[in-house]
Amino acid sequence: MTFDYDLFVIGAGSGGVRASRISSSLGARVAIAEEYRVGGTCVIRGCVPKKLLVYASHFSEDFHDAEGYGWTVGETSHSWPKLIANKDKEIDRLNGIYHNILKNNNVTLYNGRATLLDKNTVKVGDQTITAKYILIATGGTPVMPDVPGIEHAISSNEAFHLESFPKRVIVVGGGYIAVEFAGIFNGLGAEVTQLYRSTQILRGFDDDVRNFLAAEIQKKGIQLRTNANPAKIEKTDNGLKVTLEDGDVLEADAIMYATGRAPNTKDIGLEEVGVTLKENGAVKVTPDSQTSVDNIYAVGDVTDRIALTPVAIHEGMAFAETVFGGRPRAADHENVPSAVFSQPQVGTVGLTEAEAREKFGAVDIYKSQFRPMKMTLTGGTEQAFVKLIVEPKSDIVVGAHIVGGDAAEIIQAVGIALKCKATKAQFDATVGVHPSLAEEIVTMREKYTGGLKIIC
Repeated sequence: MTFDYDLFVIGAGSGGVRASRISSSLGARVAIAEEYRVGGTCVIRGCVPKKLLVYASHFSEDFHDAEGYGWTVGETSHSWPKLIANKDKEIDRLNGIYHNILKNNNVTLYNGRATLLDKNTVKVGDQTITAKYILIATGGTPVMPDVPGIEHAISSNEAFHLESFPKRVIVVGGGYIAVEFAGIFNGLGAEVTQLYRSTQILRGFDDDVRNFLAAEIQKKGIQLRTNANPAKIEKTDNGLKVTLEDGDVLEADAIMYATGRAPNTKDIGLEEVGVTLKENGAVKVTPDSQTSVDNIYAVGDVTDRIALTPVAIHEGMAFAETVFGGRPRAADHENVPSAVFSQPQVGTVGLTEAEAREKFGAVDIYKSQFRPMKMTLTGGTEQAFVKLIVEPKSDIVVGAHIVGGDAAEIIQAVGIALKCKATKAQFDATVGVHPSLAEEIVTMREKYTGGLKIIC
């Protein structure tokens, strides 16, 4: 059978674009469909614009800290409309780059929503296209709960396009998106209350990290309330009235939900052509990203494996090399570094202490809490935290967790060490960079036995 393309990709986010580009470079005839903007969640309404807002929100602390170093900082003010306008210009620029990537790699772009008619046929608008292989890379979308008055709430999608800055903000959720946006709004001057229905934020992260970060963000002025969840949202003349499940009432100018994301698999014909979905709607795939239909693959958040942009890119590359490059390989999901752009930042790779104890039984723990050098002249109270988890029989470092400035930058390099199965002895043999936060990674010598090493 002759097909229009060797590969048709549904979804032009980071994973889909990378798979398209690499597949084309390997000789495949490739097309891709996108119903919104090329670049996907990360570039258009996710990690890139969010990081820009994190940068913006941290200047308030920088202005304060500068005084300790002899700078006289005059009266300051912030323009939310200017920030959003400049952010939009940058997103437009990146969107253009992604368009050029597709064009320069001979990938045909179809603008519109794609649906599957059968295992080899896709419909986009009034066009019908056939392909030997189909790749699903449709990502995920925010989930809004069924709460009375939820129409008055926003998700992270809308937060990037608010016309005016809300002075009182409620952020609902305890994951990294909620934590990051709470820090953004707080740093830009809003009164922020963060609500989380469970006992502690950042479920799935190391418990020490969760507890440490919760304490730090509260020191910065965020009102963190755990075991708290909205029962009703009402519009008033003064903004929003939010009634909690325990009966307490809060007032706000905006309420943002960051309580989870769902795979984008609805109404694109997956089940109709035989693609098996998980209970949460995610596409069920093999380690090499193949679905239950032999010529249909899926990568990225839509598979609900590890919902990170670099992982989607990694999976897209592995797919292309497997199907079109003659180099079969499964994407490696072990020891994936990640970061939370909270204030202070979190960087993590490998196992949490709980996961390590479940897997190995006994483990060696090394951890340290200290005041970063930058804070010594500012009067600031921000602390940093470093933790290593070691499997004692092999001496291999199986987990590393950092909370503090530049944690995201540091954990990238530490991730390489864990990928190479570096031992604690090799960490110890590495000369530290002094003075730096990162040197604590290679200078901790005493095993944690109940008394935390605190350096003032």
